[in-house]
Amino acid sequence: MKGWLILNARLVNEGRVSEVDLRIRRGRIEHIGSGLTSRHAETIVDAGGRYLMPGMIDTQVNFREPGLTRKGSIASESRAAVAGGITSYLDAPGTRPPTTSRMALADKFSRAAGRSAANYSFYLGASNDNLAEIQALQPGEACGIKVFMGAANGPLQFDSAESLEKVFAHAPTLVAAHCEDKSIIQANLAAARSRHGGRIPAEEHTHIHSAEACMKATSQALDLARRHGTRLHLLHVSTAGEIDLLEPGDMMDKSISAEASIHHLYFIDADYEDLGHRLKCNPSIKSAADRSALRKALRNDQLDMIATDHAPHLAREKRGNYESVAAGLPLAQFALPAAWSLVAARSLSPKQLVEKIAHNPARRFQLAERGFVREGFWADLVMIDPEQRTEVDRQPMLSECAWTPFAGRKLPAKVSATWVNGQLVWRDGLLTGIMPGARLKQTPPQPPR
Repeated sequence: MKGWLILNARLVNEGRVSEVDLRIRRGRIEHIGSGLTSRHAETIVDAGGRYLMPGMIDTQVNFREPGLTRKGSIASESRAAVAGGITSYLDAPGTRPPTTSRMALADKFSRAAGRSAANYSFYLGASNDNLAEIQALQPGEACGIKVFMGAANGPLQFDSAESLEKVFAHAPTLVAAHCEDKSIIQANLAAARSRHGGRIPAEEHTHIHSAEACMKATSQALDLARRHGTRLHLLHVSTAGEIDLLEPGDMMDKSISAEASIHHLYFIDADYEDLGHRLKCNPSIKSAADRSALRKALRNDQLDMIATDHAPHLAREKRGNYESVAAGLPLAQFALPAAWSLVAARSLSPKQLVEKIAHNPARRFQLAERGFVREGFWADLVMIDPEQRTEVDRQPMLSECAWTPFAGRKLPAKVSATWVNGQLVWRDGLLTGIMPGARLKQTPPQPPR
């Protein structure tokens, strides 16, 4: 095959919607124009007026490899990702063993080579005792450093304020922070045990992993970043109170950025009644008022990005008593159709959505030649049809865990096709079997304007 010619597309890119034809050759976007004619052996796709946009760059996933592959693997979860319109992802360090060394990072890159349908990079996890590894980190070895602000267990948990401060002071790259305060969560859990004994209901999770726990840790992260001049990215902001701490404006003018996760933008605490422990995730799903505040914050640019925090668990791990149930949701396969609900609800325009899922992630993480539809850039593209619905129950589950919290729902758009590095990986409900994902390259960081 000598390339692709996409005709009659509505291109959403860099603040514009325009009618275009687009040629892909040798993995890259060769030409964007109108009236393009086909060449020998070129495959033609008639978009028929459907939207064409840069693929989603998911800045927070948990693909579980190594060590937890019964839940998911780089191969299985990346296939689910491209079905959901994700063409690149940044994977978290919560594996077994955790990714807290440069050697572990190298191992993950080695595992992904030739086995990922989407492009990839990996976070180095921060811990109490790996400051030397953090300081030795070389450009391009990791997409960033992930810090769990008080809510993690095991090797990624910080119980030393001094160690945490050193990470912010000496991090040679961006710090991405999960912000929940463990002392507040523990006190809330003790109170819930007192009220309910061993039968804590699922809806208590929003009160145990509370807004106050998020606020305290987020305030601490902001203080540390401002005192040390750290490039900080706040992961999965979930409360109206946290938003009040964030400045609106163009992300390129900020040293601190923030994202919301799709599930916090879609579900509310009332959904625990139907979904029960299947909705358990950290940070927890909050109130309708919090969801409304998150959506507004995306519009006014207090929040800069949308991610999934895809975290698969087996269905049996979501059953049982509250304290034994795993926290995390598999979301990648329906990422863009679910995110399109913001467009359908008129919370965001298509242009704003593309900025949050593609442009800003590429800028913030300095991803070279990604995140935009430009001539010469890699052809990471998604075609989406807003006239069709994604009927979730009619889709085969591609994630290893084989379930989704979107079961029974109809999402307000459909991913018609996904290209990664110019190769078609998903079309009309089917994977092509190609695994063209490549290691993401980064450019040197630019200071805020």
